[in-house]
Amino acid sequence: MPVGGAAPVGAAVPVAPRAAGTVHHIPLQGAVNVRDVGGYRTYDGERVAYGRVFRADALNKLTDADLGTVAGLGVKTVVDFRVPAEVQYDGADRLPAGVAAVSRPVTDNGLFAQLLTAIGSKDPVKQEEMLGNGKAAAFMREVYRTFVTDSANRAQFAATLRSVANSRTPLLYHCTSGKDRTGWTTYLLLRLVGVPERTTVDDYLASNTYRAAYDAQLRAALKQGGLMENPDLIIPLQEVRTDYLGTALDEATRRYGGFTGYLSKGLGLDAGTILKLRRRMVG
Repeated sequence: MPVGGAAPVGAAVPVAPRAAGTVHHIPLQGAVNVRDVGGYRTYDGERVAYGRVFRADALNKLTDADLGTVAGLGVKTVVDFRVPAEVQYDGADRLPAGVAAVSRPVTDNGLFAQLLTAIGSKDPVKQEEMLGNGKAAAFMREVYRTFVTDSANRAQFAATLRSVANSRTPLLYHCTSGKDRTGWTTYLLLRLVGVPERTTVDDYLASNTYRAAYDAQLRAALKQGGLMENPDLIIPLQEVRTDYLGTALDEATRRYGGFTGYLSKGLGLDAGTILKLRRRMVG
């Protein structure tokens, strides 16, 4: 079972409580990391509007009640960053009628396949060799590096930001766990519209709060099912960490001279698009 995959059969999916402050969590039964991107203050005292853009983990397990909740958000477009192997394993999104599904796969650098191989082996020695001694965290840093180095990934992120800029109806984007590809997209979006760096990083790290109970349950199921003797090996794959984010930002500096260079040269976002994004998201 992959990180962020389906809950163990017969297990209740924990629903994280709504956080205090501006993080707008949307409790669902079939997904645990669904949030409104709005609510944050920008440098100039404006506020990112609620109800324009939503971020999420996979939507393949939504219940009928969840579908009603999502429909109530007014979402008309859902962008799915999952690669085909993830969709095949976990299932296609379950969406309300009238919602356009857009596939924009962003490579996970082989993470999904490696995880399936490690867990499927049921071999503690092999799992330790593949994931132990900092290897899992190092693999995650490489995943984040590809957000900057891989031209196809850059094209998918850029297309999604342009979709936000040009959308006249609420849009949602997601990956499997709603934390890495989705987290990076949200980081870009919030920074682009003027949300301070510290606030943006806090939003990124909030995935750890919303995923904690679910991820702990998954580790317990792997141990109880005899698949992993030491399921804590996958914790670096389940979490978001500032050094993961920092790896992408460092790569942006190395290749493009900094974050602004990544936006303009790496993603091809011009001043007009950035202005449209701000008008769409702020106020």
